[in-house]
Amino acid sequence: MSTTRPALAAKHRDITGKAVSHLRRDGLLPAVVFGHGLDSTSVSLDAHEFEQLRRKTSANTLVDLSIDGKKAQPVLVHGVQLHRVTHRPLHADLFLVRMSEELTVDVPLVATGESEAVKTHGGTLLHPLEHVRIKALPDHLPTSIQYDIASIATFDDVIRLRDVQIPGDVTLLNDPEEIVAKVIPPRVEEEVIPAEAAVLEGAVGEAGEAGGGAASGEGSSEG
Repeated sequence: MSTTRPALAAKHRDITGKAVSHLRRDGLLPAVVFGHGLDSTSVSLDAHEFEQLRRKTSANTLVDLSIDGKKAQPVLVHGVQLHRVTHRPLHADLFLVRMSEELTVDVPLVATGESEAVKTHGGTLLHPLEHVRIKALPDHLPTSIQYDIASIATFDDVIRLRDVQIPGDVTLLNDPEEIVAKVIPPRVEEEVIPAEAAVLEGAVGEAGEAGGGAASGEGSSEG
């Protein structure tokens, strides 16, 4: 696994509370660095640099964080508070990791390939399980786990978690019998005649039969 990690520079921050709005106007993002058994540290980041980083990484990507130009330390972007309208970051939580300590995180499952049950039979692919919980050392955290849906050829086929290839340096915490993906058949919509329409059709039919009988009688009398 590559040791090259994205980098992020931060500066120690004394400004807290509502005054951090001034930092945001200056293009800075307030953040907090914390870790197990460590005091939290208030810092500020370049907002544009942080946004670029978020677009290229996932929640399980290790980032080398340097505070005030000091030696970089590995962190995970633990959480980001977003503006309700613009969705721009307002605050970030950075978790300082210990490289020798395993972490428990959620990892997204990503489907690849093509299913005959979808392609040929018009079924709909369902993903009952979209994330799995795993435990691993920080530098072995996968950003995602892929699985191939080609094995779903019929509507009876399913992919369970035990069928998904999990990296050997990762411990799976979910039940391996959980269903990851399946395909359901297309819905067949039957044409249902509303009750009012059925009554109306019956009335029209009875009127037609009555009319036909009268016409027949008139024809006989003329004959």
